[in-house]
Amino acid sequence: MKKISNAQLNVKNVGETVELYGWASKIRKLGNLIFIDLRDRSGIIQLVVNSDNINYEKALEIKNEYVLKVNGTIVKRSNPNTEIPTGEIEIDVTNLEILNTSMPLPFDIKSDNVSEELRLKYRYLDLRKEELQSYLITRHKITQSVRKYLDNLGFVEVETPILTATSPEGARDYLVPSRIQKGTFYALPQSPQLFKQLLMVAGFEKYYQIARCFRDEDLRADRQPEFTQIDMEMSFLTQEEIMEITEGLIYNVFKEVKGIEIKLPIDRMTYDEAMNLYGSDKPDLRFENPIYDITDDFNDSDFEVFNTIIKNGGMVNALVFNEAFNYSRKDIDKLTDYVKIYGAKTLAFLKYNGEFTGSIAKFLNENMALNLIKKLNLKENALILIVAGDKKIVKNALGALRCKVARDLELIDKDKYALTWVTDFPMFEYSEEEGRYISCHHPFTLPKDINNLNDKENAKAYAYDIVINGYEAGGGSLRIYNPTDQEKVLKELGFSKEEAEAKFGFLLKALNYGCPPHGGLAIGLERLTMILCMTDNIRDVIAFPKTTSASCLMTDAPSEVTEKQLKELHIRLED
Repeated sequence: MKKISNAQLNVKNVGETVELYGWASKIRKLGNLIFIDLRDRSGIIQLVVNSDNINYEKALEIKNEYVLKVNGTIVKRSNPNTEIPTGEIEIDVTNLEILNTSMPLPFDIKSDNVSEELRLKYRYLDLRKEELQSYLITRHKITQSVRKYLDNLGFVEVETPILTATSPEGARDYLVPSRIQKGTFYALPQSPQLFKQLLMVAGFEKYYQIARCFRDEDLRADRQPEFTQIDMEMSFLTQEEIMEITEGLIYNVFKEVKGIEIKLPIDRMTYDEAMNLYGSDKPDLRFENPIYDITDDFNDSDFEVFNTIIKNGGMVNALVFNEAFNYSRKDIDKLTDYVKIYGAKTLAFLKYNGEFTGSIAKFLNENMALNLIKKLNLKENALILIVAGDKKIVKNALGALRCKVARDLELIDKDKYALTWVTDFPMFEYSEEEGRYISCHHPFTLPKDINNLNDKENAKAYAYDIVINGYEAGGGSLRIYNPTDQEKVLKELGFSKEEAEAKFGFLLKALNYGCPPHGGLAIGLERLTMILCMTDNIRDVIAFPKTTSASCLMTDAPSEVTEKQLKELHIRLED
């Protein structure tokens, strides 16, 4: 008899005999009848056993999550259930076999009121949820769509090493001690960056990989210590051509996985435009409310605090929310505490309803008021939130505040997908932690002007990110392919010749052997899956994720090891 999944059956199959397998999801005894919801990956179908059935006594033994094998005939239900695809039919059981029993579960898998800690500890039970299974199936569909699309364009899938040499790429490496070579370590790859560039030197021209990557960094809702990239590298293509190929990939994924046709070409803005208008290099464009620069309007004001900031090279910027006019002073105090997280000293505000009121209204003269009404396009009942300070703090604070208020006011259309490219990223960024300039992307990014690297504050790169709904879904760049240029960039980053040779010697050597112009892009598979599944927790789309402390509650990893293992690896632990 042909084995079949529950969801394949419908009213057209009435009269057929089938063999089904699955878990008892729910059991109900009504008079002389026992109803059992049989669940498999595809869905639920109802089994019915009456008191005259030879399987009746066995059916009485069944409890939730018992594993069953069922033979029976498909019949019409007298009371159809329109909530499920198989709701018009049920199985009149002719043979029932309990393949395995189950202890009572530590939590109800149908309940949403379960702590994440408990769910992660019993992740294999949590994954029985239809919702989580659908997320992982969506992830599977994305990778299948990607492989098909790239294969049709002549890309070659190549695996790169997991055990490799440590290299400074932005985050801490996970290190693996070598048992054979005392005192040496492998590093788990933060990305396949150097290897995919070497594949271009090797002449593969179009490479891709569904690549596992590892970064020892502080975690958050959209970040994990191990993650997966849809990794691509291409030779002899311009930035525009790489972006066009990526747009086609995203278009295919949205169409095949979600049935949505996104608009091509995808909109784009420069990094500077994104930061100035939205305070973020990954702006959420599902709602409006840009940041306005109102520095000039306060140049000659009587407000000494703003005057001092402006004279010291700072700026005054504002957000406008008509929907927040009724915010109380207590509400605004909470927003003030919020922007302080991002370095802002305070949050000034104005309310406009034909006239201005608020914390700095007394400092507005008639001319300033008219200018603000025009510049901010003020309507009746508007709340204006204002931050003043140095540019970085102002933009970061208002960028975060923009998204917070939009979430609080439910201004974000959660059924909408807003995509944009952000281009022309800085070549360098200043690291307060390290007290020096570091690469904004990585040290192998092609600068727009190789002769202008000294001006680190303004140097730009051929670097680009694709942003979807406020997430950096992917990012890439053109790469340096000239050895002299690569040495210049490494020198500007503070690497001596000896350090550069020690860290990147194999790449620098390869660049001398006819390296083609090349570039690429990597899309975060988990982030793309999150976006398509409309969840904001990256752990939802990973089968066995880690917590924010990089722990696995199910396996108790990381765990202690034996003295024998440590001795074999030539490692001694210190208190």
